[in-house]
Amino acid sequence: MSSVEQTLSIIKPDAVERNLTEKIKQYFVNNKLKIVKEKKIQVTKEEAAEFYKVHQTKPFYDRLCNYLSSGPITVIILEGDNAIKEYRKIMGATDPIKAEDGTIRKKYGISIDKNSVHGSDSIENAKKEIEFFFKN
Repeated sequence: MSSVEQTLSIIKPDAVERNLTEKIKQYFVNNKLKIVKEKKIQVTKEEAAEFYKVHQTKPFYDRLCNYLSSGPITVIILEGDNAIKEYRKIMGATDPIKAEDGTIRKKYGISIDKNSVHGSDSIENAKKEIEFFFKN
C-alpha cells in the first residue's frame, strides 16, 4: 500500500560547497519525489544543536553540529508515495563506504560525517524536521 508522504532532505555543507545541489535534486526527480519547497540557508551552531537534539547523548553530536553549521545548506521538502522510505533508499547508508552503488552517499559522500545528505527517518521526525526549517 502506498501513501503520499512528505520528508525533509538536507543537502549538507560538503555537497553545497562542491556544487552538487542540482545533481542531487536530479536523484529526487528520477525517483518520483516531488520538490515541494526548498531554500538555501546557513544555520548557527545553536540551531544545529537544536535540530540534532535527538543525538545529544551520542559521541558524534558536537561534530555533527559543527559540521551542519559550517557552511550553507539546502533544505528541501520532498513529497511522494512512501517518500520517507524511498528517499532513505536513494540516500544510502550513513557511511558512504557501506552505501549501495547508485545511492547519493555512495556517489557523493566523502566520509561518515560528510555524507552529503540528511533525510528524515520516520513520519514523526519528518513532521518535526519540516516544521523546524519551514515554520510559516
